[in-house]
Amino acid sequence: VEIGDGCVIGPHATILDYVKIGKNCKIFPGAVVGGIPQDLKFAGEVSWVEIGDNTVIRECATINRGTAASGKYLTKIGNNCLIMSYAHVAHDCVIGNNVIQVSYTGLAGESVVDDWAIIGGGSLVHQFSHIGAHVMIQGGSKINKDVPPYIIAAREPISYCGINSVGLNRRAFTQEQITAIQNTYRLVYLSGLNVSQAVEQVENTLPQSAERDLILEFIKGSPRGIVRGYN
Repeated sequence: VEIGDGCVIGPHATILDYVKIGKNCKIFPGAVVGGIPQDLKFAGEVSWVEIGDNTVIRECATINRGTAASGKYLTKIGNNCLIMSYAHVAHDCVIGNNVIQVSYTGLAGESVVDDWAIIGGGSLVHQFSHIGAHVMIQGGSKINKDVPPYIIAAREPISYCGINSVGLNRRAFTQEQITAIQNTYRLVYLSGLNVSQAVEQVENTLPQSAERDLILEFIKGSPRGIVRGYN
């Protein structure tokens, strides 16, 4: 185990083998970091949990090590994250920076959560799912499709419910950037086109921007497919 400078490990927190924790992290009572994977394919191999700087792990959260079967051998959590009470991070998950995982959420194995995403309390994330940057997910959601960046995802089944404009404004996105995101998702979700047609239309009709390109890259790289639209 490696624990960086300035960390606070609370009473009755458990840090097991092969864990690397960055600087100024806080591990609250009852949390278990580095438990062996809850995966029948795990055969006792050396694998790791890595946690970045300034991350907070609240009471009774559980974070499992990686596996050989995934090829990663690593579960990774970035900087400035908040993993709230009773949340679970399964084997080989990758969580970016500034992510909030609210209480009672569960990330199944090999899920990926990009920077600044917020996963509402009690949400369940299917294995291999990808949650994009700056996403806001309603509490109690069942995430069984990939959630593209910058959006609010809610309802049952989980659906696109507009862009996360409040979060984007808080993070100093310009109106020009927000407009580029809105225009992209109008074609993806509100034009009546299927996803492949919408991607082609976005590429052919909308000006290039970092935000447009990130959305296109996410959609093209989604083997599971993205969440549905309003209807």
